[in-house]
Parts: sequence; structure tokens; C-alpha cells
Amino acid sequence: MARELVWTGFMTLDGIVDSPGGVVEGHPQGGWVLSTPMAPEAFSLKGEEIAETSTLMFGRRSYEDFAPEWNGSADHAAYQDIPKLVVSSSLDEADLVDGWGETRILRSTEDVAEVKRDEHGDGGAIFIHGSAELARRLGDADLIDRYNILLFPATLGTGKRALPTSDQDRRDLTLRETASYANGVVKLVYDVVR
Repeated sequence: MARELVWTGFMTLDGIVDSPGGVVEGHPQGGWVLSTPMAPEAFSLKGEEIAETSTLMFGRRSYEDFAPEWNGSADHAAYQDIPKLVVSSSLDEADLVDGWGETRILRSTEDVAEVKRDEHGDGGAIFIHGSAELARRLGDADLIDRYNILLFPATLGTGKRALPTSDQDRRDLTLRETASYANGVVKLVYDVVR
């Protein structure tokens, strides 16, 4: 049985996922999540995901941004011992953050497909956090099974996108769950139709 691969992230109405936490992440209009009025219930999806997550997956840049911040963070304590996969052709074992649980480097999309196949049947859901370039590449390869999106009431016009952007055949999604919150954020959980 194949493992489910889920991309989860914050997105603007125009599909941008770039720099939700601040300008320091690279986009000149970064920080759009933090500038949205706070509604704790809008972030309940992130807590729900913890129960499903058997492995975390990151692209190199997201790993380099998240690992030092999340390792030892009280806000991310639930992620501490969850196994991690980093998809990178350039990262070395010496670049991995010590003390943040078991971490393995995958070198290619084919490596991700192999992990997803789970020939031993002992894996669970793999959640990709951030990692826009990786998400697009895996979406283009039809490896992503579900999208967990918190859609924010803002547009940025330009920036990184996580959904496939290449010429490809139509791919249908089925809405699994939705909710809207007083601050304008909308939770959208879509399964990819196979």
C-alpha cells in the first residue's frame, strides 16, 4: 500500500506561498500570515495534521529555514522526533541539524516515489511543509495525494507557487473538508482524484 503524500501550507488567494512569515524569507511583501488578524481556530488544521504525520518532508531551502527554528521550539515540539526527509541534490549529511530526530536525504523525485511506494507497508502519511519548488515538482510527477491549504485573504501578484504550473493534462481534485473563519482565512483540504 502506498503512503499518502500531503502538501500543507499557507497560500494567498492568487496562489502565492512565498514568505508567509516575513520579509526575511525573501518576498518584499512577506509576512502576510502574521499581518492577518489572529483567529486561533483558523490554525487548527496544523494541530490536526500532527496526528496523521508519520514523516515530514522538506526541500533543501525549507529545511534550512525550518530546522534551526523548529528544533527545540516549544511551538513545534510535536515535530521533534518525527522522522524527516529532505529532498536535495546538494545537501550533505554534515549539513543536517543535530538533535532534530532521524533525518534522511533523498536525491531525486524517483527517490520520493520509492519512499511513497512503501513496499513494507509500515509507513503512514508524509507531510511536505512549505517547499514550493519541491511541491510543484512532485505535483507535476503526480506524486501528491492531498493538498491541505489555509487560504489567506490577500493577493501578492508574484512569488513562489506550490501547485503544478507546467503544461499537463487536467488533474481533478475532490473537496474533503472546508471551513471559513472570521479573519477571512479558508481551510481547504483536497484529495487528488486517481
